[in-house]
Amino acid sequence: MKLLWLQSGGCGGCTLSWLGYEHGPLFQVLADEGVELVWHPSVSEASVDEALELISHCADGQIDLDVLCIEGSLLRGPQGTGAYHRFGGGDRSMAEWVRQIARRARHVVAIGSCSAFGGVTAAGINPTDACGLQYDGELDGGLLGPDFRDLSGLPVINIAGCPPHPDWITETLAMLARGQLSAGDLDDYGRPRFYADQLVHHGCPRNEYYEYKASAIKHSDQGCLMEQLGCKGTQAHADCNQRLWNGSGSCLRGGFACIRCTGPGFEEPGHPFETTPKIAGIPLGLPSDMPKAWFVALAALSKSATPARVRENARADHLKRTPSVKRGRK
Repeated sequence: MKLLWLQSGGCGGCTLSWLGYEHGPLFQVLADEGVELVWHPSVSEASVDEALELISHCADGQIDLDVLCIEGSLLRGPQGTGAYHRFGGGDRSMAEWVRQIARRARHVVAIGSCSAFGGVTAAGINPTDACGLQYDGELDGGLLGPDFRDLSGLPVINIAGCPPHPDWITETLAMLARGQLSAGDLDDYGRPRFYADQLVHHGCPRNEYYEYKASAIKHSDQGCLMEQLGCKGTQAHADCNQRLWNGSGSCLRGGFACIRCTGPGFEEPGHPFETTPKIAGIPLGLPSDMPKAWFVALAALSKSATPARVRENARADHLKRTPSVKRGRK
């Protein structure tokens, strides 16, 4: 399976994450899956001229390309010309290259939330008119348009995340190489369901505090980060707390609130990342499938039943009281 990886308007963090793959030497794993890397801007030895020749061959069909991977948002400006980003100093924009190659590739894969939805590059006034491959934020469209389908009939495959977990990238490529990824394996935003059908909340080490609504008030506290510190783990589609980063970590395990980076528009939540907007004391960012009335009732009940141990530990930076040992009858 021949794979071409191009980098557009982004920071390169998705590649950096991918290179942290832990389940064996990455490029040997790819070779074992039958994946041939035609060119990648960070790891290939080809010069700019050689790379342009390879990319031209992919665009004109001389290289039968199986997968086009795009990292970073697509820059359409100024005025739809794409001239803000010309590859290798040439006279053609990256947007033009991508449009042409996407028509010939068997699959098109967006690596990271920038190429999926526009991401951080599209934030603010968006002077470069940045967008994703098939989405412009939450809206259908993007560079390729809402009706784009690859030669196999799939839409753009959005491995969203800022950055995505290295396993999400490698496992998606392996599924494509084996012919095991169909439209039914993608969610409503084109994300692979093997990770997007989970919530960051699943497996969170702070779940006991969430259940009792025992909240942290500063990041060094051990309590739940949702009520006071902006955590969106109950809304974020990813398995970050089940498939740990570097074998042991996640944002929440490091003391940082989840900012829902696998979803469109995460870069502009409308409030500071580390605050939880509320109306009448009720957080706006409730789990998407939980009615507000239920949350209010359950929160009041759970707070009244919070064990002293949980309440005390929630606003401390270490365990101050351990669970009691329950002895059986003698």
